[in-house]
Amino acid sequence: MKSLELFAGAGGLALGAARAGFEHVAVIDWDEDAIRTLARNKADKVEFVRDWEIIQTDVHTYDFRNHQGKVSFVCGGPPCQPFSLGGKHRGHADARNLFPEAVRAIREIQPVAFMFENVKGLLRQGFRDYYHYVVDQLRYPEVIRRQNEEWQAHSARLRKLRRSEKEEGLCYRVEFELLNAANFGVPQRRERVFIVGVRSDLGISFRFPKATHSADSLLLQKWVTGEYWDKHGISKRTRPEAPPAIRPRLQRITGFWHDGSALPWKTVRDAIRGLPDPLESQSCSEFADHFYIPGARSYPGHTGSDMDEPAKTLKAGDHGVPGGENTLRLSSDQVRYFSVRECARLQTFPDDWKLQGSWTEMMRQLGNAVPVSLGEAVSQHLAKILELGTAAA
Repeated sequence: MKSLELFAGAGGLALGAARAGFEHVAVIDWDEDAIRTLARNKADKVEFVRDWEIIQTDVHTYDFRNHQGKVSFVCGGPPCQPFSLGGKHRGHADARNLFPEAVRAIREIQPVAFMFENVKGLLRQGFRDYYHYVVDQLRYPEVIRRQNEEWQAHSARLRKLRRSEKEEGLCYRVEFELLNAANFGVPQRRERVFIVGVRSDLGISFRFPKATHSADSLLLQKWVTGEYWDKHGISKRTRPEAPPAIRPRLQRITGFWHDGSALPWKTVRDAIRGLPDPLESQSCSEFADHFYIPGARSYPGHTGSDMDEPAKTLKAGDHGVPGGENTLRLSSDQVRYFSVRECARLQTFPDDWKLQGSWTEMMRQLGNAVPVSLGEAVSQHLAKILELGTAAA
């Protein structure tokens, strides 16, 4: 299915959707360093991106009608800073709010389906009304805001239409859900809101995929069967003991039959396995962007990620790379920064995917990215539903 990726950034969602079988006719972004990252990987002939047309443009002036009838799927992540918990929280008043352009893209292209993602902060109480307004605009993209009409009045018209359950003209059946990337095999606790719409005339209902990985399975493999430590070659003599705080939970989950259907959460140790310690700089040359950055420190509330748990959420940071969120806590209780390559692995980018820009800029791109494996899981699930639905029709 031919597709178009908007707000591509470092390419996490674009790569995930491509792995799921969607064929991007183009990927679009405005940011100079993100475009350089995509162009570098295209020049290196990295799988999938080598076939993409990369367009640097301001979406406000882009004519999406060029893709009407040629593209069946639109996806992307409108800039999240307006709604991020770590940002300035300006929401719809922020000039970087590009959801109106995402809605326009759907109206002009009229794809079979679309998928947009954003940060958990979009669901905050202060943004909730505007968020539902965005979703309703995606449901009825042809119901355009009138000149001089306040968004609240436009929202009321759309809400009335939704409650009538009418499906006339161009409209979409839209579902949204907050997903934790760790539940889909990403070695990071990272929550993102996904919004998926399928054109209503197809009669297809979308439901989000079920989690494939779980915290309980990791607990069992660490503290009951020992499979986790065995896999990493950690002897019984040097294994840590189960923390007292989790022992009641262990008793609960081992007190009933466990079918093992859910895979264990992946950890930092799983993610960076095979990478040399970045402190040993001479041994890191075979891995792109794997270098040591001095100066990491911990402070209250920012104490780094545990080696044997999924990483904390990587963040872009309004003021450069934040301390605790992008650091690894060592056995000595000191911390060091994750290297760029380690962060790329925590975001499930392949090792041949190279970032461009300064260290701070590369970390900003990764901190804003969708984990590739999460994008792939949702895209693959959607592709199967569309295939089954259109075959039945």
